[in-house]
Amino acid sequence: MALGPRLDLRQSQSLVMTPQLQQAIKLLALSNLELEAYLAEALEGNPLLDTASADSDGSGADPEFAPGSDGPTTEAASLDADQALSADGGGANDLDIDLAADSFHHDSASDNVGLSGSGEDIDFDSFAEHEGTLHDHLMAQVGERFGGIEAIVAGQLVALIDETGYLRADLAELAAQLGVPLTLIEEVLAGIQCFDPSGVGGRDLAECIAIQAREADRYDPAMATMIAHLDLVAKGAFPQLKRICGVDDEDLADMIRELRGYDPRPGLRFGGEGAPAVVPDLYIRQTAQGWAVEVNSGTLPRLLVNRRYYTELATGAAAKSKAWLSEQLAGANWLVRALDQRQRTIVKVASAIVKQQEGFFLHGVAHMRPLTLRQVAEEIGMHESTVSRVTSNKYLSCPRGLFELKYFFSSGISATEGDGAVSAEAVKSRIKAMIEAEDSKAILSDETIAQKLSGEGHDIARRTVVKYREAMGYGSSVQRRRQKALAG
Repeated sequence: MALGPRLDLRQSQSLVMTPQLQQAIKLLALSNLELEAYLAEALEGNPLLDTASADSDGSGADPEFAPGSDGPTTEAASLDADQALSADGGGANDLDIDLAADSFHHDSASDNVGLSGSGEDIDFDSFAEHEGTLHDHLMAQVGERFGGIEAIVAGQLVALIDETGYLRADLAELAAQLGVPLTLIEEVLAGIQCFDPSGVGGRDLAECIAIQAREADRYDPAMATMIAHLDLVAKGAFPQLKRICGVDDEDLADMIRELRGYDPRPGLRFGGEGAPAVVPDLYIRQTAQGWAVEVNSGTLPRLLVNRRYYTELATGAAAKSKAWLSEQLAGANWLVRALDQRQRTIVKVASAIVKQQEGFFLHGVAHMRPLTLRQVAEEIGMHESTVSRVTSNKYLSCPRGLFELKYFFSSGISATEGDGAVSAEAVKSRIKAMIEAEDSKAILSDETIAQKLSGEGHDIARRTVVKYREAMGYGSSVQRRRQKALAG
């Protein structure tokens, strides 16, 4: 058989993610604050996108219809956006609850813009008191105490002090970098260690405590020996400490009491970078008709498609300009519809979570049920990955507090009798209550906790108790006994 080149036509099918589908998936996974930043970029890049003011009547702009449209968009027309966001082709009109008759609390200053008499939003950040950082506080003292080369060295040392107040640097290396004698570095550091707050500039815990003991005039030989053996204090080796320090029981108790009064992290009295506030993406509240779920729209602008501006630009424009305008128009319409479907999808998933975890919202964490992403996905008719994206980095606010949506998904602990099961979070809550209520003379071992939980109907092994206890940050029974003894 002769060999030679030839041309063949073949047909095949493959799953391809279009740019719109990729963008829809990205939108679904964003939190409200992340989405706000994304929309700000979209508003800058698309001239046909506009925002609605608080008193806007919508004239000249339409959030759903293309220019020249004479009616509402049908379900079939928005099917592509629904498929892109829900990943299963589900419709957009099958929400579990009807919130049309419910009135929610105001969630942003723009909702109450008329109260101030002006058209500007209230800047709540302007009311916040600005606290100085530890670095600023120390540098102010450097200017009062040092001058010349010493001030430069002190500034370098202060820059190497972390937010807890500890100096994280090797003095010999710093001296070599600055080209100054090591003795000068040590003298300047000794001056910094006299700064406020007491204990700042220590290179380890022992030095930090020693600085505070000197300022309190309690750094006698016995206290110095105890500070040098903090590991024995942590272990609760009191007989050994009495022998090393040469003190009796009463003096040792006084020294430990004094030691507990010192601050192991003096720098934390000053704020570094403040922890960012968590803004809820959803609000949950109970009404006469059941649980109401609302997406927090206070952080998001109301996007509109400016039809009037499109008409002005398209009139008399060249063919290439019209093509560009049509592309921008399609992108604007798709983004508005995608945002609308994103909100509906989030509400649908949150409604399913509230339905499954109603016991938690009514009675607390002890009544949480085990829940998986698959259960919610099957209930709302969506793919499990879609539910995962919806619940990532999103928080809901309810009468019981602020919770991440992922918090409501946990494995289950089987019951000793019957087919029921309880959430792992509920078991953790019970273990926490047991540990915090234990007496200093009757510390519960992991085996005892497992037996108590078994008596309450939870089929749980000792190793599971250990895993949950360590995840919550509690020490073993021996460590807790030592802590109780140190606390007196």
